Amino acid sequence: MSTVLTNVCKQYDQGKTVLGKVSAEIKTGEFFVIVGPSGCGKSTLLRMIAGLTDITDGEISIDNRVVNNLSPKDRNLTMVFQSYALFPFLSVWDNVAFGLKARKHSQVEVEERVNNALKMVNLEDLKDRKPRELSGGQRQRVALARAVASDAKICLMDEPLSNLDAQLRIKMRQEIYALQRKLGITLIYVTHDQVEAMTMADHIMVLHNTEVQQIGTPAEIYKTPANEFVASFFGVPPINILPATKLSSKSLKVNGDFEVKVDQVITENELKVGIRPNELRVAKADELTANATVKNIEFLGDEKILYATFNNGNEVSAIISSETHFDLFDTIKITSTNNVLLFSQDGINITKGVGDVVNA
Repeated sequence: MSTVLTNVCKQYDQGKTVLGKVSAEIKTGEFFVIVGPSGCGKSTLLRMIAGLTDITDGEISIDNRVVNNLSPKDRNLTMVFQSYALFPFLSVWDNVAFGLKARKHSQVEVEERVNNALKMVNLEDLKDRKPRELSGGQRQRVALARAVASDAKICLMDEPLSNLDAQLRIKMRQEIYALQRKLGITLIYVTHDQVEAMTMADHIMVLHNTEVQQIGTPAEIYKTPANEFVASFFGVPPINILPATKLSSKSLKVNGDFEVKVDQVITENELKVGIRPNELRVAKADELTANATVKNIEFLGDEKILYATFNNGNEVSAIISSETHFDLFDTIKITSTNNVLLFSQDGINITKGVGDVVNA
């Protein structure tokens, strides 16, 4: 039941391109996450896979069968929407059973599948309630149970957790991941939340400006991002991107302030350096030696996030120990470890070893 996208495009009548030449192979039993900022075409791509939106060009195949012209009901998949899409006048049990009854399954099979699905999501005691009597998390679990009860081997989820509070999102992430692993279904999951993508996915597709920026495992996406956008999208707080100039064949001057040595030959005179916040080093300094000023500090328990502005106006964020004390407007000296990423002026990752990255 692998799903293959080959040069899938979507344009509207006005000539606006929503997606351009998207290609990917989603393997059977894989947790595949499509991630990107609002408006990048994530939900449109999911709807095209489902058959709810026509494709302009390209090919979608499921289990070696081209499905471009197949209706949603013939694609053997199920979908969980952001809005849950529950029938308000039906009980939890009947909501889960609705699709099975519509496809003319026997009563015995319907009861078995619905009861098993409700048991998996811990809703057995709430089966007689109406959706209005449930919390947001419980409604989401009803939608999950409906997908689980189906005999479909592919499940599509369109930002299913965006309406939940932070703590419940964490719990539901764990439940969805555990269910996917238990059932062995192929799950194609759309989100704008990079934390959801990093914690659940086997592979991640990053969309931006109508195009695939990169496809890879969470580790590949984080450690070897294909370009500046991917690097900036993953990580909290985001990576710092600073201008740099070549000092020697293997050293750079970053932001005109401090030197960084790298394990590769530098061929460009002007480039950009990506430094994760935990790789910055911050120390108090007097006005003569300082290169930055503290603008804000966020306390997170074991650590703090320090936001600072360099003397030339560039802004950065650094992760520091919670025991380290700085005040607003303190003058500081910021330097870095040598663990950095190198980007060309047009944003392409040119760090040594990045050739292994799966690029679109």
